[in-house]
Amino acid sequence: MEAVATERDLRYLHHVIALSAAVKARGKHPFAALIVDDCDALLAEAGNAFGWPAGDATGHAELLAVRAASRRFPPARLAQATLYSSAEPCAMCAGAVYWAGLGRVVYALSEARLLTLTGDHPENPTLALPCREVFARGQRAIVVIGPLLEDEAAVPHLGFWR
Repeated sequence: MEAVATERDLRYLHHVIALSAAVKARGKHPFAALIVDDCDALLAEAGNAFGWPAGDATGHAELLAVRAASRRFPPARLAQATLYSSAEPCAMCAGAVYWAGLGRVVYALSEARLLTLTGDHPENPTLALPCREVFARGQRAIVVIGPLLEDEAAVPHLGFWR
Protein backbone atom coordinates (compact mmCIF):
# COMPACT_ATOMS: atom_id res chain seq x y z
CA MET A 1 0.00 0.00 0.00
CA GLU A 2 1.39 3.37 -1.04
CA ALA A 3 1.81 5.92 1.75
CA VAL A 4 -0.17 9.14 1.37
CA ALA A 5 0.90 12.66 2.26
CA THR A 6 -0.94 14.38 5.09
CA GLU A 7 -1.71 18.06 5.58
CA ARG A 8 1.14 18.06 8.10
CA ASP A 9 3.49 16.73 5.41
CA LEU A 10 2.45 19.44 2.98
CA ARG A 11 2.89 22.14 5.64
CA TYR A 12 6.47 21.03 6.29
CA LEU A 13 7.19 20.76 2.58
CA HIS A 14 6.05 24.36 2.05
CA HIS A 15 8.40 25.36 4.89
CA VAL A 16 11.38 23.47 3.45
CA ILE A 17 10.77 24.88 -0.05
CA ALA A 18 10.77 28.41 1.41
CA LEU A 19 13.99 27.53 3.22
CA SER A 20 15.54 26.40 -0.09
CA ALA A 21 14.75 29.85 -1.55
CA ALA A 22 16.48 31.49 1.43
CA VAL A 23 19.51 29.25 0.84
CA LYS A 24 19.60 30.38 -2.80
CA ALA A 25 19.47 34.02 -1.64
CA ARG A 26 22.67 33.32 0.35
CA GLY A 27 24.36 32.10 -2.84
CA LYS A 28 24.26 28.37 -2.11
CA HIS A 29 22.57 25.62 -4.07
CA PRO A 30 18.80 25.88 -3.47
CA PHE A 31 18.23 22.78 -1.37
CA ALA A 32 16.96 22.47 2.21
CA ALA A 33 15.90 19.77 4.64
CA LEU A 34 14.38 19.43 8.07
CA ILE A 35 13.74 16.58 10.42
CA VAL A 36 10.58 16.58 12.51
CA ASP A 37 9.57 13.98 15.07
CA ASP A 38 6.12 12.46 15.48
CA CYS A 39 5.18 15.14 18.07
CA ASP A 40 6.02 18.02 15.67
CA ALA A 41 9.31 18.87 17.37
CA LEU A 42 11.91 20.20 14.95
CA LEU A 43 15.01 18.04 15.45
CA ALA A 44 17.19 19.62 12.74
CA GLU A 45 17.07 22.09 9.88
CA ALA A 46 19.73 22.68 7.23
CA GLY A 47 20.38 24.41 3.98
CA ASN A 48 22.84 23.24 1.38
CA ALA A 49 26.46 24.04 2.21
CA PHE A 50 28.00 22.56 -0.92
CA GLY A 51 30.60 24.55 -2.75
CA TRP A 52 34.22 25.43 -2.88
CA PRO A 53 36.02 27.15 -1.20
CA ALA A 54 33.74 27.79 1.79
CA GLY A 55 31.67 24.62 1.51
CA ASP A 56 32.04 20.89 1.43
CA ALA A 57 31.38 18.45 -1.42
CA THR A 58 29.24 16.40 0.99
CA GLY A 59 27.44 19.46 2.36
CA HIS A 60 24.01 18.47 1.10
CA ALA A 61 21.13 19.78 3.21
CA GLU A 62 19.78 16.32 3.99
CA LEU A 63 23.14 15.01 5.12
CA LEU A 64 23.73 18.06 7.34
CA ALA A 65 20.29 17.69 8.94
CA VAL A 66 20.82 13.96 9.54
CA ARG A 67 24.23 14.60 11.10
CA ALA A 68 22.81 17.25 13.43
CA ALA A 69 19.82 15.15 14.50
CA SER A 70 21.77 11.93 14.98
CA ARG A 71 24.25 13.69 17.27
CA ARG A 72 21.48 15.01 19.51
CA PHE A 73 18.74 12.39 19.57
CA PRO A 74 18.63 8.64 20.27
CA PRO A 75 17.83 6.11 17.55
CA ALA A 76 14.36 5.39 18.95
CA ARG A 77 13.36 9.03 18.49
CA LEU A 78 14.83 9.21 14.99
CA ALA A 79 12.91 6.09 14.00
CA GLN A 80 9.71 8.06 14.62
CA ALA A 81 10.94 11.12 12.69
CA THR A 82 10.48 12.34 9.13
CA LEU A 83 13.04 13.96 6.87
CA TYR A 84 11.39 16.66 4.75
CA SER A 85 13.44 17.68 1.75
CA SER A 86 13.00 20.22 -1.01
CA ALA A 87 14.33 17.60 -3.44
CA GLU A 88 14.64 13.84 -3.52
CA PRO A 89 17.62 12.70 -1.44
CA CYS A 90 20.57 11.59 -3.57
CA ALA A 91 22.21 8.21 -2.98
CA MET A 92 24.63 9.72 -0.42
CA CYS A 93 21.85 11.41 1.54
CA ALA A 94 19.59 8.35 1.31
CA GLY A 95 22.43 6.35 2.83
CA ALA A 96 22.68 8.83 5.69
CA VAL A 97 18.91 8.59 6.28
CA TYR A 98 19.17 4.82 6.32
CA TRP A 99 22.13 4.66 8.72
CA ALA A 100 20.54 7.21 11.07
CA GLY A 101 17.40 5.05 11.20
CA LEU A 102 14.85 7.70 10.18
CA GLY A 103 11.43 6.21 9.59
CA ARG A 104 10.06 8.44 6.82
CA VAL A 105 11.16 10.65 3.95
CA VAL A 106 8.87 13.19 2.30
CA TYR A 107 10.29 15.15 -0.60
CA ALA A 108 9.17 17.74 -3.13
CA LEU A 109 11.24 17.75 -6.32
CA SER A 110 12.11 14.41 -7.93
CA GLU A 111 15.64 13.67 -9.07
CA ALA A 112 14.30 13.39 -12.64
CA ARG A 113 12.65 16.83 -12.49
CA LEU A 114 15.77 18.29 -10.89
CA LEU A 115 17.81 17.06 -13.87
CA THR A 116 15.54 19.03 -16.22
CA LEU A 117 16.39 22.17 -14.20
CA THR A 118 20.13 21.62 -13.76
CA GLY A 119 20.98 19.98 -17.07
CA ASP A 120 24.64 19.06 -17.17
CA HIS A 121 25.76 21.73 -14.70
CA PRO A 122 29.12 20.57 -13.29
CA GLU A 123 28.11 21.42 -9.70
CA ASN A 124 25.10 19.10 -9.78
CA PRO A 125 25.82 15.93 -11.74
CA THR A 126 22.62 14.17 -10.70
CA LEU A 127 22.58 10.43 -10.06
CA ALA A 128 19.73 8.55 -11.69
CA LEU A 129 19.18 6.47 -8.57
CA PRO A 130 15.88 7.11 -6.79
CA CYS A 131 16.02 7.05 -2.99
CA ARG A 132 13.39 4.30 -2.97
CA GLU A 133 15.87 2.03 -4.75
CA VAL A 134 18.59 2.81 -2.22
CA PHE A 135 16.25 2.08 0.69
CA ALA A 136 14.96 -1.12 -0.95
CA ARG A 137 18.47 -2.58 -0.66
CA GLY A 138 18.49 -2.20 3.12
CA GLN A 139 17.13 -4.28 5.96
CA ARG A 140 15.08 -1.48 7.49
CA ALA A 141 11.84 -0.21 5.98
CA ILE A 142 11.65 3.52 5.29
CA VAL A 143 8.39 5.10 4.17
CA VAL A 144 8.91 7.40 1.17
CA ILE A 145 6.38 9.95 -0.03
CA GLY A 146 7.08 12.10 -3.05
CA PRO A 147 7.45 13.79 -5.34
CA LEU A 148 5.01 16.46 -4.17
CA LEU A 149 4.66 20.19 -4.93
CA GLU A 150 7.20 19.91 -7.74
CA ASP A 151 6.23 23.16 -9.48
CA GLU A 152 6.61 25.10 -6.23
CA ALA A 153 9.89 23.35 -5.41
CA ALA A 154 11.28 24.13 -8.87
CA VAL A 155 10.96 27.92 -8.43
CA PRO A 156 14.13 28.42 -6.32
CA HIS A 157 16.11 26.60 -9.03
CA LEU A 158 14.97 28.88 -11.85
CA GLY A 159 17.86 31.02 -12.99
CA PHE A 160 20.32 29.38 -10.60
CA TRP A 161 21.85 26.69 -12.81
CA ARG A 162 23.48 28.62 -15.65
